[in-house]
Amino acid sequence: MIEKYYNMVGKLSDLPLLLIRLVLAYGFYNPAMMKLKDINSIADWFSSINIPFPLINAYLAAGTEISGIILLTLGLFTRIISVPLIITMIVAIITVHWENGFEAGENGYEIPLYYLIMLFTLIVYGPGRISLDHILFKKNK
Repeated sequence: MIEKYYNMVGKLSDLPLLLIRLVLAYGFYNPAMMKLKDINSIADWFSSINIPFPLINAYLAAGTEISGIILLTLGLFTRIISVPLIITMIVAIITVHWENGFEAGENGYEIPLYYLIMLFTLIVYGPGRISLDHILFKKNK
């Protein structure tokens, strides 16, 4: 009976990877749109928190997030896009969230940390079979 359960659950192994990709894409959507709506204000804010080359970095962050939304949703180049998204999350933790502690409700690093863990999971395991990566490159995971 336990073996049947394990076999049944094992058939769902690609579903968590799909859900991680979709949750991340959704999570990056609002920050990306906020940046696009007023990139100059984002650059001014980046400057106020001592991020060098604030306008360039505002565009880089927005471009990374928008690329992430599209590529994670499709499961295309998942392991590649996860790297710049991780860098974006590390910068966000260091520059914005760290001083607020862990709690998300206090604008702490909790949510960016979860994103880091999910992105690292995608680097290690790939996007799963429910992805364009799998279809195009015939990878098992």
